[in-house]
Amino acid sequence: MYRKFLYAAVDTAKRSAQPFRAMADLSAKALRNPLNPMAYTYAGRTMAAACDVFESMTRVYAKPAFNLPPLKVYGQPVAVTETFVWERPFCKLLHFRKDAETYGRLRAKYPHPKVLIVAPLSGHYATLLRGTVEAMLPEHDVFITDWVDAREVPLSEGRFGLDDYVEYVMEMLRFLGPGTHLMAVCQPGPACLAAAALMHEDKDKARPRSLTIMGSPIDARRSPTEPNRLSEQRAFSWFEENMIHVVPLPYAGFGRKVYPGFLQLTAFINMNRDRHTNAQHDYFNNLVKGDGDSVQKHRDFYDEYLAVLDLSADFYLETIERVFQKFELAKGEFRFRGRLVKPSAIRDMGLMTVEGEKDDISGIGQTQAAHDLCPNIPASRQLDYIQPGVGHYGVFNGTRWRTEIQPRVREFIRANL
Repeated sequence: MYRKFLYAAVDTAKRSAQPFRAMADLSAKALRNPLNPMAYTYAGRTMAAACDVFESMTRVYAKPAFNLPPLKVYGQPVAVTETFVWERPFCKLLHFRKDAETYGRLRAKYPHPKVLIVAPLSGHYATLLRGTVEAMLPEHDVFITDWVDAREVPLSEGRFGLDDYVEYVMEMLRFLGPGTHLMAVCQPGPACLAAAALMHEDKDKARPRSLTIMGSPIDARRSPTEPNRLSEQRAFSWFEENMIHVVPLPYAGFGRKVYPGFLQLTAFINMNRDRHTNAQHDYFNNLVKGDGDSVQKHRDFYDEYLAVLDLSADFYLETIERVFQKFELAKGEFRFRGRLVKPSAIRDMGLMTVEGEKDDISGIGQTQAAHDLCPNIPASRQLDYIQPGVGHYGVFNGTRWRTEIQPRVREFIRANL
């Protein structure tokens, strides 16, 4: 019974906090005003910091923007425009379109293969892959899935399940045309491998030239992590009864059943509770000290981390059941709209898997399993790489991604042009 009201209760609490948040923000600014004597005292800085922390903890975080830095391609500045080029109710395809004149000249001189990056539909927005896009953009024609918050999709648009996800991937590949390279980051791995298998079996001209799968649960039975164990220990009915809620008014998706972003965010934070608690403590202390660089770094991270979207209940529940409980793809039992998916049908596609040594979301071996499922891909077109010293996030973002992983992905794509 409580799930009928939980979403509305949480939403009401957020809206009710708005006047208090505005008051805290105004108080912090007043306490830091150079004309206010309190601004020069420890007590004044402490109260201002407390107001800032309160404001940040009660804010409703909007969908972030990519805000990529100026782009240089082989040393030459190139203007980039973000353009939606394909759209369905639950997803838009975003293209990072480069200036036609400069890009055309450079493309004639250097290869710029098309890359479709499939972002995870697991609570955060596609901007979580900002670092992924930034590293790929100079030498690739980059497209990325921009998944739509399910609470903004009217019921009239119908359901969205795991099979719909697979179909979206195939539709986007067909839209982009032959020669596209597919990159699945985290959760999309099984769906992207299924899409590639179906298209290869059908000899579809738009089948991906290569598939790079990063930190993904292709076979979640291998090196199970805490999220994997939770999915197995709980009955399917538990997820259905406790994780699914109904979108309230005034959202466009009123009445739609979803897995709310705020529940996923709670799960993320609980996995590393001490780290997030310490981060808030350090944030408060840095505000008091006036350490602007550390404060901004904290804000940049949490502005992204705390912005979440809702998932369609159908997609969430089918993923739990088919990927994390029944292991359908790993067992050769995955069906797309009743049709058995056969990864063994893939013969002329490059396959690369990337894992992080310290990944606590997808353990080592879970992504590697893709190679076992695709025995007919020549060994010369397969590559498995484990990055030492990184966790899940470090597989596709950060220094190791930029300096060690991405160069390997780049060379792999070029070897499969």
